[in-house]
Amino acid sequence: MADRIKIVVTGSNGQLGSELKELSALYPAYEFFFLTRNELPLDDNEAIHERLANIQPSFLINCAAYTAVDKAESERDEAIQVNAAAVGAMAEYCAATKCKFIHISTDYVFDGTHRIPLTEDAPVNPINVYGESKLVGENAAIEANPEAIIIRTSWVYSYYGKNFVKTMIRLMAEKESISVVNDQSGSPTYAADLARTIMKIIGSEHWHPGIYHFSNEGVITWFDFAKEIASLIDTTCTVNPTTTENFPTPAKRPLYSAMDKQKIMSTFGLNIRPWQVSLKECVEKLKANSTFH
Repeated sequence: MADRIKIVVTGSNGQLGSELKELSALYPAYEFFFLTRNELPLDDNEAIHERLANIQPSFLINCAAYTAVDKAESERDEAIQVNAAAVGAMAEYCAATKCKFIHISTDYVFDGTHRIPLTEDAPVNPINVYGESKLVGENAAIEANPEAIIIRTSWVYSYYGKNFVKTMIRLMAEKESISVVNDQSGSPTYAADLARTIMKIIGSEHWHPGIYHFSNEGVITWFDFAKEIASLIDTTCTVNPTTTENFPTPAKRPLYSAMDKQKIMSTFGLNIRPWQVSLKECVEKLKANSTFH
């Protein structure tokens, strides 16, 4: 039997890394290496090169990120190291070894002042340190490796890890009423759908470098999202709309960050599911495993 194609997934304990791990069972032609923060120290660029050189992958999917948006305001150096310097090191390794590099970025590279879904070439202008660190990471990836694919995504949730969906389910079980902001608009992304998309890109005949946008279809507010979650779990908890002003946080959030996905759909022949369909699938999975009791 020929050697299997090696795929390294960083940040393997996160939401997307965990979904890729689950999905990997369906891809016996590939040999997956799921690396946690301990196995790939993101604060040591030399160690990143060494670890990757030991494996010699054909594909590297970077799901590792510093994602504590509010904490990043006071931990800028750490956010820049993980979201930018480490990304540059991975991109360099891939460029030198012809390994194909897929890097995950974010809608937070935008300032949220537009009111129509943003294309990949819309002007970037992050309004918090997290967004800034991710933008520096995108630039580092492209500079070191023009053949990289960067996928910006938004409002990620999953059966795994901590996320808005699981937090809402927990709060709805504990409280009689909750308030959720109704003046921030965007699109949720079910990490399982993004994982499937990444595997489709890897399996496609053609590699098309560049920046792409991916989320589920539909533009909603966090309040809309919470209302739909409530309807799927039959809760008696009342969900009330509120404003960002009433929920001050250290980091500013973009008020509108929905992204146009035409490019990724046409380039890779994708159909993207409506957010309601994917949310229902995730909630059913959580219910089946009674994760939220």
